[in-house]
Amino acid sequence: MTEWCEEGGRLYASALRTGRIARAEVESAPCLVEFDLLHPDPDDPDWLRPVPPVIALSRQLGPLENEIAQRRRLAVDLAETFQPFMAMGTHTASGDSITVLEGGERINAALNLATAQCQAELLTVQPSDRVSERSLLRSLERDKPLIDRGVKVRSLYQHTARYNPEKLAYVARLSEGKVEYRTIDELVERLIICDETVAFIPARDDQQIALELRHPGLVRYLIKVFEYLWDRAVPMSTGAPYEAASDGITEIQHSIAKLLVEGHVDEAIARRLGMNVRTCRAHIAKLASALGSGSRAQLGYLIAQSGILQQDH
Repeated sequence: MTEWCEEGGRLYASALRTGRIARAEVESAPCLVEFDLLHPDPDDPDWLRPVPPVIALSRQLGPLENEIAQRRRLAVDLAETFQPFMAMGTHTASGDSITVLEGGERINAALNLATAQCQAELLTVQPSDRVSERSLLRSLERDKPLIDRGVKVRSLYQHTARYNPEKLAYVARLSEGKVEYRTIDELVERLIICDETVAFIPARDDQQIALELRHPGLVRYLIKVFEYLWDRAVPMSTGAPYEAASDGITEIQHSIAKLLVEGHVDEAIARRLGMNVRTCRAHIAKLASALGSGSRAQLGYLIAQSGILQQDH
């Protein structure tokens, strides 16, 4: 398929503005024909008229949506094919219950298979600084069939997700039915658990190696970790984490105060809380203003003296 060309974009925009374009002008932009963006002018064969963008986009998306649907059906068929063998593998040696997955393609294939087999509940932990728009869309594609089947989904994000438009759009699209989203100040690593039988965790910081865990003891332990975080998290629908308490300090600023007292620098605090350094420093400035601090050294002292870290937030 011909790739989209810059010249084609310019000519298509011109055709949309004027209502038509000379046939001779578009010879240098074959992508216009490939993408079916022009059609002959019935009144003059030397001219072409533009196809409305909405119609053109629909024509291009149709085959892609069909391909996605076919791959989803293939994943379900594969899961059904292997289902009879799953019970046979429940008593394998402990070394076989931990699989090392290397490369994004293999990791995603394993995740797709596990979620295709998921029947009851999917648990996920998604640290804010590790979830890009691309991975969100991939998660949406993977989770949607689960939700359509009635599988319950619970996902944990960091509080900073509330300021991320991609995440909010993702939540809005999947907020109906058996789906719950909560946020918490700190999350260490990504975690995915399907039906209390299989869990996935990263094994390297670049996310190119993951571990698929099927050992019952390990999976139970990770579920307990998830539930511990879930009980302390706040539903995405509330604004509590960023609302000021009676002392004028927000929950996220309490988290920053704790890390400041522990001696962490701005970059480390931002990384721990899933925000950029500029946002972190803005919160530190607000914290300093609320406590009446005139310097960084004085801020640490005032945090320790104020007693805010001993309060229950």
